[in-house]
Amino acid sequence: MNSIADKKILVTGGAGFLGSNVVEILIDHGVKQENIVIPRSAQYDLRNWETCKSIVQGIDVVIHLAAKVGGIGYNQEHPAELFYDNLMMGVQLMEASRLAGVKKFVGVGTVCAYPKFTPVPFKEEDIWGGYPEETNAPYGLAKKMMLVQGQAYRAQYGFNAIYLLPVNLYGPGDNFNPESSHVIPALIKNFVDAVREGRDEVVVWGTGSASREFLYVKDAARAIVLATEQYEGAEPVNIGASREISIKDLVEIIRKETKFTGKVTWDTSKPDGQPRRCLDTSKAKQWFGFESETPFEKGLRETIQWYIQSLN
Repeated sequence: MNSIADKKILVTGGAGFLGSNVVEILIDHGVKQENIVIPRSAQYDLRNWETCKSIVQGIDVVIHLAAKVGGIGYNQEHPAELFYDNLMMGVQLMEASRLAGVKKFVGVGTVCAYPKFTPVPFKEEDIWGGYPEETNAPYGLAKKMMLVQGQAYRAQYGFNAIYLLPVNLYGPGDNFNPESSHVIPALIKNFVDAVREGRDEVVVWGTGSASREFLYVKDAARAIVLATEQYEGAEPVNIGASREISIKDLVEIIRKETKFTGKVTWDTSKPDGQPRRCLDTSKAKQWFGFESETPFEKGLRETIQWYIQSLN
């Protein structure tokens, strides 16, 4: 399936942070706006079987981005919802797609599916090497079931399902809600608000020793569209930037970029989450020519500027 220009494509989560960027790139790749279907969560509950059946009628390709997600605190408070909602959306949407004759299903998983102690850089074959980090496990395992389901459906039904494993994303338009945001927007909000309010201290969760890899949202969207066009395999594929940064260093960059001059206090009573995260992204390059392009500091600066403008 190299040409998607004439295909009718369903993008769940298509109005969201990642989804809106995926839709933009689909259009850049020749897909007509009227051939892109974006079910809004207010009207379409993807946990409902009848809803899933109805939205895949007449669809050629499904790109499943919709997810219930949050940072460490949110994960600790809502493990059951994160498991149930993500599992039911994925399982039912894929089954409905198969029954409706959808030609390709693109499942977008999460780096949270990897075991807590995975050798760095994470290779796709390590994904079954242990249990995920505890705070992420219900979400990570629910999303990982799309990989199992896709491989089972390929084996039994010849169904073309692929599975992508993106790292933590960031960029303009990210979720800055303190109840559910991930680390970069949470830190940006914390520092920008401290500067605006004239506070002389910012408190950050954990010890700062954990490391993460971050991928600019437009790069992630480009990877998903390239895989949709070119990748037909059963194996999961990592999507990342191949750069690891400690939370301590990340905090320092954001502190400088937001011009915060006060004190940073580490609340070590709070969890660090997974100790390290960095992906081996060689398969994405080999199989569909993807490499990230946005330098981290540049992407971070754009994200900070976007957040500051959103407050005005």
